[in-house]
Amino acid sequence: MRFLTKPFFSNDSHSGGGGALEGFYYDNKVVKAFMIAAVIFGVVGMLVGLTAATQLFWPAANFGIPFTSFGRIRPLHTNAIIFAFVGNAMFGGIYYSLPRLLKTPMFNRTLSWVHFWGWQLIILSAALSLPLGFTTGKEYAELEWPIDIAIALVWVVFGINMIGTIIKRRERHMYVAVWFYIATFITVAMLHIVNSFELPLSLTKSYSLYAGVQDALVQWWYGHNAVAFFLTTPFLGLMYYFMPKAANRPVYSYKLSIIHFWSLIFLYIWAGPHHLLYSSLPDWAQSLGTVFSVMLIAPSWGGMLNGLLTLRGAWDRVREDPVLKFFVVAVTAYGMATFEGPMLSLKNVNAISHFTDWTIAHVHVGGLGWNGFMIFGMLYWLVPRMWKTKIYSLSLANTHFWVGTLGILFWTLPMYWAGFTQSLMWKEFTKEGFLAYPNFLETVTQLIPLYAMRAFGGLLYLVGTFIMIYNLIKTAGQGSFVAEEYDEAPALVKNVRVAGEGWHSTLERKPVIFMILSLIAVVIGGVVEFVPTWLVESNIPTIASVKPYTPLELEGRDIYIREGCYTCHSQMVRPFRSETERYGEYSKAGEFVYDHPFQWGSKRTGPDLHRVGGKYPDSWHYNHMMDPQTMSPGSIMPTYPWLLSDKYNKSLLPNKISVMRKLGVPYPEGFEDEAIANAEEQADKIVKSLADAKITTKSDREIVALIAYLQRLGTDIKKEQTATR
Repeated sequence: MRFLTKPFFSNDSHSGGGGALEGFYYDNKVVKAFMIAAVIFGVVGMLVGLTAATQLFWPAANFGIPFTSFGRIRPLHTNAIIFAFVGNAMFGGIYYSLPRLLKTPMFNRTLSWVHFWGWQLIILSAALSLPLGFTTGKEYAELEWPIDIAIALVWVVFGINMIGTIIKRRERHMYVAVWFYIATFITVAMLHIVNSFELPLSLTKSYSLYAGVQDALVQWWYGHNAVAFFLTTPFLGLMYYFMPKAANRPVYSYKLSIIHFWSLIFLYIWAGPHHLLYSSLPDWAQSLGTVFSVMLIAPSWGGMLNGLLTLRGAWDRVREDPVLKFFVVAVTAYGMATFEGPMLSLKNVNAISHFTDWTIAHVHVGGLGWNGFMIFGMLYWLVPRMWKTKIYSLSLANTHFWVGTLGILFWTLPMYWAGFTQSLMWKEFTKEGFLAYPNFLETVTQLIPLYAMRAFGGLLYLVGTFIMIYNLIKTAGQGSFVAEEYDEAPALVKNVRVAGEGWHSTLERKPVIFMILSLIAVVIGGVVEFVPTWLVESNIPTIASVKPYTPLELEGRDIYIREGCYTCHSQMVRPFRSETERYGEYSKAGEFVYDHPFQWGSKRTGPDLHRVGGKYPDSWHYNHMMDPQTMSPGSIMPTYPWLLSDKYNKSLLPNKISVMRKLGVPYPEGFEDEAIANAEEQADKIVKSLADAKITTKSDREIVALIAYLQRLGTDIKKEQTATR
């Protein structure tokens, strides 16, 4: 096999060409800035996650205020970890490795700093807007349209800087890490733009261009591939750079890296539908997602093995070197997660795992193990070199490793147990044929000790992070920061062909063609899945009784989205006897045609709500939101007192109707003029119903609108059934 030795063993000879050496400087300041931001936001994201985890066994930890309720801080946690912690570390790693692999400074230092500050402003905007309830209601894409535009612009700045650097390189061939950086830039741009098409209502509110089944398909095409191309491909590139550096060994196999790269980026993009198995998505799309997910095992494990086999001849150093310890566990966690993912996409396994904490455990094996430990290993490797010193304490670094590893175990193992418990209890029937645990809370109460253990694991992981911070501060303190690092290399001699050069080596000299081929590879899957779903009407059969939401119900739906109810409740009854017995008729594709955005959810901390309409009286919902314990003793749902006192904004109702009509919802012309009166009429009926139950409230309160929405859920299909009898 051909080994990739040049980037790691030769600082004097380069593949660029001959001639006099040219001197230049690498900018370490922007790398330092990204790494500091990653650590700071990592701690913030972990603290928010720990708070959310604590609320699942101690609901009062939200302090009775809207800004810290679980439904609002859960997306804050995911966005902080993915885009602030992992994102900043990714950019720092790329800004360090890319210039050194290409033997040239970054294309433009001003663009580097525009990228840095622009990204931090986006993160701060997210940190402010999400607790305030400004959200699109789409997982991992909750940020509203002005921030979406800012993300696209800053991402383009990053791309220009990266592509410019590649074009002015002094190395003839692009090393494998650079391939993954290119794929990351192209694919994330595509994913973000397509998934962010929305029609604004105001500066802080918009509605997805897609509805129901189509929105679900686009969202999980984005959601799955955000994991693939933001959390995976860039870190594979970083693995291909930092792991050989730390081990002082060449990458195991050049040929394997080629197979790994092209098969991974082509197959990954198809796998999104496996998040929607047994849902209302057309069966053919579900099957495509499953088939391509199973095929993903091969390239994923190819990358894992290429990383681990790079350590051949250096395994003795793993015992002593904390950097290699972190990298080995990170790559192993990647292998575990990428084996488990395809297994969870099998329908017989997904029937058990979906909506349970098993999925949460799976995600965190990747997040805590793969991304977290890769970042820690990078930091322990980078800081001593950028400050020209040795690590302050190997003992502390090893302590961090073991505390972090224990944290991962205490986090994930209880969640696997919780997932198995949930599925077994939800699906169990008595010998007489009835549900063994008909009350959903019977399952919830069994999980509380496991949720407490999960929080303890998160605390351990956070403690390990603080150990690292102390160690790195002391390391930097004993050294001297090198802001600009000198290097030299001969200029690139273009259009020189090397005898015996393979086809891929030729491609590595042509970055523009390489980018175009990468784009084609990732576009194909999305086109094949989207176009039939949008154009073939039989994929989403219509139901005559399904009507648009009333103005008050639409307002209530917006409140439901604002409070993040989709983070704990699904709206998708799957076609299993255990679910139809518990919730009612299974969900149909035609029921969601006016849902902008869809609200199927991905986790059932509480029961499914798609058939909750008419199941309880209005007074039950009122009391349940005021204090869930009064209606559901043992519930871990927080209280929502602000819904009882806050008014909804009636003046926006006409505009909401207008925007929805533009999105294709068939409201009659001129209905805007009737929207407020229609909402008041429906609200008065709910207020009267509450008064009959000796509950006094006003018709302009948010709780009234939310009750209207909840009472509507699932009732259209009941009308259809009544009409056919």
